[in-house]
Amino acid sequence: MTGANATQTIRKAGPSRPAAKYGSMSRDRKWALRWSYFFLVVFAIFFLTPPVYMFVTSLKTSQEIATAANPWWVKNPTLANYQILLTSSEFLQFFRNSAIVSVTVVALTMLISVPAAFALSRMRFWGSATLATGVFLTYLIPETLLFIPLFQMMATLKELTGIELYGKWWVLLVLYPTLTVPFCTWIMIGYFASIPKELDEAALIDGASWLQTLTRIFIPVALPGLIAATIFAFTVSWAQFLYPLAFTTAVDQQVLPTGIITSLIKA
Repeated sequence: MTGANATQTIRKAGPSRPAAKYGSMSRDRKWALRWSYFFLVVFAIFFLTPPVYMFVTSLKTSQEIATAANPWWVKNPTLANYQILLTSSEFLQFFRNSAIVSVTVVALTMLISVPAAFALSRMRFWGSATLATGVFLTYLIPETLLFIPLFQMMATLKELTGIELYGKWWVLLVLYPTLTVPFCTWIMIGYFASIPKELDEAALIDGASWLQTLTRIFIPVALPGLIAATIFAFTVSWAQFLYPLAFTTAVDQQVLPTGIITSLIKA
């Protein structure tokens, strides 16, 4: 038997590898995409139906809303409701208060949570891990349990300084960070901890201070986490209801969530 024949015999006798099922993989991927699009459409319909219905209803007159006609059909579209909202109500005042409070709270939250997260994640000291966990646990405290301590703090502040915070919209600038700072700090701790230790070590060797290391290295690298924390702080500040309901009383001092419920909605 020649060498060529022996090689052919070994090849024939050896186990054959199964051919790659590219067609099957392609079909599986197509089905996965189809199911993804299906659930995406269902998700969009579920969450977009209420605002679309609200917009359609806003184009109707009061008489048309009271009738038992098709709720999705507008016979005589009108913008009178928007005219009343913008000219004959306190909507713009509520919107202004909410915008000022939300933007200011976001700025305060970032100024507090970013340096705190940097210190807890990179400047290792005794009790830093316990303190980081405690910061997050404070976020789990229900808002209603903080009402009495916050009222007492404002009363003490008034006795010492004569500054009255209760009933004013700027009291929310003090209250909202108690909700946003703990969670935003926890988010940024996770992002800062994922950055390689060699980066800050190299920066310190080059003579950079801790502040320069934070502003020039960590903040640009952790920008996705910073954006996520900013969005969270803004949404919490914009949609908060319990604190403004309990701590603001005058109509012109209310923010949008409470102002809509107490002043704009009429039976």
